Amino acid sequence: MFILTKIADLVQITPSQFDQQSHIAIENNINAKYSNRVIQKIGLCICMYDLLWASEGLIGHGTGLVNVNVEFRMIVFRPFKGETLFGKISGATQEGLSIHTKFFDDIFVSYKELPENTEYDHNEKAWVWVVDEERMHYDKNEMVRFQVIDETWRDQIPDSAEEEALDKAKKLSPYSISGTMMKEGLGICLWWDES
Repeated sequence: MFILTKIADLVQITPSQFDQQSHIAIENNINAKYSNRVIQKIGLCICMYDLLWASEGLIGHGTGLVNVNVEFRMIVFRPFKGETLFGKISGATQEGLSIHTKFFDDIFVSYKELPENTEYDHNEKAWVWVVDEERMHYDKNEMVRFQVIDETWRDQIPDSAEEEALDKAKKLSPYSISGTMMKEGLGICLWWDES
């Protein structure tokens, strides 16, 4: 679920940070730049793990900024295909279930990836699994177990684009996960924990 990724970058330390120790100023700048951001084909950055190397700082001409080349490792959220994760149901539509974890919201389980005999209840706006005439609901905020089957990456549109394109881009997540609940033991945790 979490991996370490090595990144090389240029960090700029402002004069207001000169009273801090250099490694603390570098770490603060790295976390401000990368934390809670998606890097294409790498994953969702959580925080800096450790600083591997930092060059001598060079003061930029006319800016007062200190430029430091750094190499560091970042903790990144990127589950592998086939990994089983826990989450909570955040919503249900006719297309499937939306799931979130404490820090990641873009998980979707299509209706095709729900067990056989699962139907959508339009009145309750929830999916129901019918087993031996017993109706078992996929209720909102229930803890579920699902398996990762795919991931989707989307390029984000730069700020200079038209407003309509920006509104559309804000609705599309740069990184999303597709899951399945078709295997035994997957689905609402209470169903399997009670048996």
